[in-house]
Amino acid sequence: MNERRLAKPVVILIDVVLVVVFCVIGRLSHASGILGDIPGTLGTIWPFLVAVLLAHAVVLFRRARLERVLPGTVIWAITVVVGLLLRALGGQGTALPFVIVATLTLALFLIGWRGILALIWRARRTR
Repeated sequence: MNERRLAKPVVILIDVVLVVVFCVIGRLSHASGILGDIPGTLGTIWPFLVAVLLAHAVVLFRRARLERVLPGTVIWAITVVVGLLLRALGGQGTALPFVIVATLTLALFLIGWRGILALIWRARRTR
């Protein structure tokens, strides 16, 4: 059986891009500048960027397949918890509505693409 895989750097890049997109959407939804306020934008991004990279390190240490849904769920959970913790330690807001939005949006982003990929691969395999 020909087992499909995505290269680890590709999976990490996808997750990093999705985390950055999440942060940029958040800044735009609050009428905060992106390019006009580079320090503010980087201040918004860094906690979740560090968290998603740490999450990947943890999952890679366990030698899990990064593109699969279950490791993606672990990556999501670590990214949310560590990202919110780093955000709080950095003096940024962690109001309950933000925690809910961050948790749900990052679940959609970090688990969602893996679920879609699994469905595509399953459909191709059954043909």
